[in-house]
Amino acid sequence: MNIDWNSLDFQYLDTKSHIRYNWQNGRWNDGTLYTEPVLNLHIGATALHYGQSAFEGLKAFGCKDGKVRLFRPDENAARMASTAKRLMMPVVPETMFIDAISRVVSENVDYVPPYGAGGSLYIRPILFGTGPRIGVEPADEYTFLVLVIPVGDYYKGGLTPVSATVIDGYDRSAPQGVGHVKVAGNYAASLEPKHVAQQHGYPINLFLDARENRYVDEFGTANFIAITQDGVYVTPDSSSILPSVTNKTLIALAEDAGIPVERRRIPFDEIETFAEVAACGTAVVITPINRIVRGDRIIDVGSREGCGPICERLYHNVRGIQVGELPDEHGWTRETS
Repeated sequence: MNIDWNSLDFQYLDTKSHIRYNWQNGRWNDGTLYTEPVLNLHIGATALHYGQSAFEGLKAFGCKDGKVRLFRPDENAARMASTAKRLMMPVVPETMFIDAISRVVSENVDYVPPYGAGGSLYIRPILFGTGPRIGVEPADEYTFLVLVIPVGDYYKGGLTPVSATVIDGYDRSAPQGVGHVKVAGNYAASLEPKHVAQQHGYPINLFLDARENRYVDEFGTANFIAITQDGVYVTPDSSSILPSVTNKTLIALAEDAGIPVERRRIPFDEIETFAEVAACGTAVVITPINRIVRGDRIIDVGSREGCGPICERLYHNVRGIQVGELPDEHGWTRETS
């Protein structure tokens, strides 16, 4: 193994092993570690035919005291359970979910970027239907697996601002669809608008609500957050967006700091009034947005060169807790065994 820890990208890299569980006859087995990054899949699997597939994303960090810690795995377990119920798949119990992650991280501990390198071990739990069905119905067999990958930030440059765009003519999800759960198909639907945005020079795209195209929903791979001129933390209230663990974390830290928080509908026209705008998610925590373009309309927000003061403060607080530089007063981190 020869990894340049300081030059990691956010991309797939083979590691030592992944862990895999099978659900059959109403129960999960005990899970097995596999060294080969492949699996056999029935051609009739519901994951292939009807999209019975869900995933999560979280991280393990090499910490200041030399230990390796997970960040808020219980929240990811709860979100995957919500997704499983919506797709009529068996729920992965929280204890099994966290034990699976701890086992595979411990087996791949040599791939955890060391403290100070700026990277992390990205953890990808996946739940999908493997039993064959040709009629539209749930499978009778499922697989839950967890793979891990050492990664850097999704967007290079840390807190360097990026520009975003609204690609009209695309919706991420329907108001009463599956936008509130982490279904693989949601991301398939976002591939083309993301590609179009990148062709026009924008690394990130913003989706508006599917009903009226008037209100902010979320960015292609991250929640939308903003800071008003009065210092209020604002994020959309919508049934179509994914409840972000990172956003939930930032809200808690904002409230700890006495920053007012509002979860409400955000008209697109309000964006130009904000002091700070950012995308937030597991891959980067916070990515500042300095410009949002929709057709011929250009909205400059925040600083052209850096991150706004409130988002920067919250960013460093999250990072500090994750790597053990700040006290974990909420009990969010968990040591791997």
